[in-house]
Amino acid sequence: MSQKERKNMSLKELKDVTYFKLNNEINRPVNNSIPLHKDQEALDAFYKENLEPNLVTFATVAEKVAYMKENDFWESPFLEAYSVEFITKLYKYLDDQHFRFKSFMAAYKFYQQYALKTNDGSMYLETIEDRVAMNALYYADGKEELALDLADEMIHQRYQPATPSFLNAGRKRRGELVSCFLIQVTDDMNSIGRGINSALQLSRIGGGVGINLSNLREAGASIKGYEDAASGVVPVMKLFEDSFSYSNQLGQRQGAGVVYLNVFHPDIVAFLSAKKENADEKVRVKTLSLGVTVPDKFYELCREDAEMVLFSPQGVEKEYGVPFSYVDITAEYDNMVANPNIKKFKIGARELENEISKLQQESGYPYIVNVDTANRASAIDGKIIMSNLCSEIMQVQTPSELNDAQEYIKMGTDISCNLGSTNVPNLMASPDFGKSVRTMVRALTYITDHSHISAVPSINNGNAKAHTIGLGAMGLHSYFAKNHMHYGSPESIEFTSIYFMLLNYWTLVESNAIARERGVKFDGFEKSKYASGEYFEKYLTGKFQPSELTKALFDGIFIPSEKDWQKLSDAVKSDGLYHQNRLAVAPNGSISYINDTSSSIHPIINRIEERQEKKIGKIYYPAAYLSTDTIPYYQSAYDTDMRKVIDVYAAATEHVDQGLSLTLFLRSDMPDGLYEWKTGNKQTTRDLNILRNYAFHKGIKSIYYVRTFTDDGAEVGANQCESCVI
Repeated sequence: MSQKERKNMSLKELKDVTYFKLNNEINRPVNNSIPLHKDQEALDAFYKENLEPNLVTFATVAEKVAYMKENDFWESPFLEAYSVEFITKLYKYLDDQHFRFKSFMAAYKFYQQYALKTNDGSMYLETIEDRVAMNALYYADGKEELALDLADEMIHQRYQPATPSFLNAGRKRRGELVSCFLIQVTDDMNSIGRGINSALQLSRIGGGVGINLSNLREAGASIKGYEDAASGVVPVMKLFEDSFSYSNQLGQRQGAGVVYLNVFHPDIVAFLSAKKENADEKVRVKTLSLGVTVPDKFYELCREDAEMVLFSPQGVEKEYGVPFSYVDITAEYDNMVANPNIKKFKIGARELENEISKLQQESGYPYIVNVDTANRASAIDGKIIMSNLCSEIMQVQTPSELNDAQEYIKMGTDISCNLGSTNVPNLMASPDFGKSVRTMVRALTYITDHSHISAVPSINNGNAKAHTIGLGAMGLHSYFAKNHMHYGSPESIEFTSIYFMLLNYWTLVESNAIARERGVKFDGFEKSKYASGEYFEKYLTGKFQPSELTKALFDGIFIPSEKDWQKLSDAVKSDGLYHQNRLAVAPNGSISYINDTSSSIHPIINRIEERQEKKIGKIYYPAAYLSTDTIPYYQSAYDTDMRKVIDVYAAATEHVDQGLSLTLFLRSDMPDGLYEWKTGNKQTTRDLNILRNYAFHKGIKSIYYVRTFTDDGAEVGANQCESCVI
């Protein structure tokens, strides 16, 4: 049966296909045991019934390459940098690895979402080996040894490029290699108009867009001396939401965006209210995500149960000469309160804190960015003012200045997110951990160097100056379970710290090597804490060494000493770094399924995850390494004390120069004893207030969704950002 014929089958008929039936049997315990072998039987059936009869095959690699080029499936220029003999050698190596997906879900996801198909969609043109080969050849840019190294990392699933990179590398008819962006608007109509156009253009190419609205004057502010003239941020939010709805990739997918507002902005209550279920349709935003940037001063005022002053961005900009987002509110709060030239509004700090929690309970929003925490941790001269659609990208930005033709008088710097992920269990088994990470940096660097978003010049400018990348991780809980560690235990926290310290070290080593090779540093390096050596001081204390808790886990893996860090610091001072930023932990999504591992670094949701697939029905996905031995170590995120999750993230955060996409998982009806401060079983706004404050005090830079499992089995805040899930 062809793929085309299968598309026309009814749901009932499709579910009767052997591999779906076998996979669904996982959910039917036999003698109180999970029949995990049924998933392997489903995988075998998928290869036999689906892949093998529907795969276009070729007699030789040369024949396949020629066909794919001639029929506009693969690009020609990058392939022409290699000889046919070398490409054949690369394929021979990949074939010799005898790669096989470990679960039905992994194989199904790859062949449905990533493998190239014939124009009518009836036959597969690519296997996993083909997709890996195209990625390796593309990113290596004609360097044969690097191509082999990249292929080795990807076929052993130590490294996974982000979805847009993995999907599009080497394809003739392709989308962009990056699909997540950050832009800002300043307090004038030209900037708002340019911002809406940018959102349209970025959504058109499949991008998810973060937009900072904190600089806009509040509702009722004056315009050209006329009082009560400004409409505030909510109408602008509606304009952006309509832009994403209109520019929806030919109707294939709804555009995706998030707007951020500073918690000290006078429109903050109206901003939050626009997401409420009972909001008036004139102001309600349904598909737009919300994020709030939170300075330290807000936590201080909440702790003191004090009155909180909100400041007009218009007055602040006139007094300080820079847009509202670029003023340090924590440092300037008392001065701003005392300044008669700044219009002010008042609200109870805890009243606003409770409003945030209520909305998080209802919708999962807003995301929280602890903006002062992010800036304290940053080694870069400049200011972080916002984040992206998944709250893990944190880079400095500068505002643009525009004339009435919406031309740039001064070009600012905005952001594109270039992501990839390590697979923790597999990287820990690498024959050379350091070489693996350095190879990954080379792949991400190629994407940065060849990413040109000309439709939004400020993003192009930011990327050209910063060369930023974002290497992250997935499979942390899988690694814990495999090694019999409970999530949040002391050994799991120490392991996390050492693992991310190693990612930090080796990405710095390779960034320094690239800067030395090219004689190029990121723009502004001389003003960074890398150039002064301040960044490296904490690593010269000998603090980050495995104890007896984790020493065996790192056996055979190089752990840099104080002398190694000092040597690296000296090299960076001498030759610089190519990348302004190097690390970021995204939430992951389908890409973690094809890697047969847990997503990102948060706990799993279920030991046997149930996924609802379009036109298919339910697919069941057992957690990696699930067995009688590992079941006790696979506690659901919904049954885990979120402070333990925050502790794990805090251990990683210390070494990650950008952010980590942290989701909080809560039950509307919490089990007794899960949190000792609880007086009843029902989740309250106080619970969320306490967790956000705990995260702040642990140095967490951001909180992504708050996902609540309700009494009726539904999930609130269970959305997933398709543009940033990597």
